[in-house]
Amino acid sequence: MKFAWIDLRAVPQPQLESIVDAAIHTRMQGVLCDDASVLAALPPTVTGVTTTVVTEEKELYDLGADTAAWVEVHDEPSLRLACEAAVALPLTVVRFADPTKIPLEIVLAAADRSAGKLITVCADLEEAATVLEVLERGSDGVLLAPSDAGEVFALARLLEAGTSPLELTTLTVDRIEHHGLGDRVCVDTCTHFAEDEGILVGSYSTGFILCCSETHPLPYMPTRPFRVNAGALHSYVLGPENRTNYLSELRSGSTTLAVNAEGRTRPVTVGRAKLESRPLLTITARAADDIVVSLTVQDDWHVRVLGPGGKVHNVTELRRGDELLGYLATDQRHVGFPIGEFCKEN
Repeated sequence: MKFAWIDLRAVPQPQLESIVDAAIHTRMQGVLCDDASVLAALPPTVTGVTTTVVTEEKELYDLGADTAAWVEVHDEPSLRLACEAAVALPLTVVRFADPTKIPLEIVLAAADRSAGKLITVCADLEEAATVLEVLERGSDGVLLAPSDAGEVFALARLLEAGTSPLELTTLTVDRIEHHGLGDRVCVDTCTHFAEDEGILVGSYSTGFILCCSETHPLPYMPTRPFRVNAGALHSYVLGPENRTNYLSELRSGSTTLAVNAEGRTRPVTVGRAKLESRPLLTITARAADDIVVSLTVQDDWHVRVLGPGGKVHNVTELRRGDELLGYLATDQRHVGFPIGEFCKEN
């Protein structure tokens, strides 16, 4: 579980009370402050943090059990010291002099099997978001000096960010209809999909089919493990936080949701979205409770969707009765947000 400490030492007095209140309200794990009266007033849910600057290895072993080592990393010797502290101590705070994240990667790798916690000093929320994901593991915690209470609440939301697994359902193909030309979207992401991963796409906001990534071998062309040939541009694509976008809205820098055959999810960044005219076909499928799910995709053998167990289906070979993986949503949509209103889609 990622956590954050709030650094109050440079907070102007007029903002101090509101920032402390925000830290308490959001249950920040710790507060760093030189004012003993502020620390004494904290509730039991927030810890008053004590740190000691260390510059030599021998100083690491003189620290109390509740005191975090503070290491300033600005060259190779100080980087080695940070690695030693992260391996040996329960709490290590590291501030890196340079904007590159390579020194952080080295400390994380050195302390990979350590039971201690690494806290990285961050200049702002954007850096905190990056630090929490470095090497796919990230720093255990971040230390931020907020400018106002709003940044504390934003930091809390950042810590809570993540993607929950989805309960996928089995859909049964009802019919396949072939159409003429239309515009479809290939979603090229900045990630390497697994063979049982794709994205959830559908013509209706209440039902999606798991479109397969191009990770499986194809004749005549190499695989594109970053790509999903997703569907017609009007289609909904399910993203993080139960939000949807139209495929036509995706562009470089957008975020969408990778989903595997077991329902595990992760956010992925879109590198580009390719809109091209191609022949189309529509898959109509039904869930066990007779909910209809529809998806319009490119009418070509190399476009694939996933079935139970990660079975790969070429869309041009689908037949009535074939089983696909999908996701049913109970809410309608308004500008991508779920909303409990009446809306009938056909």
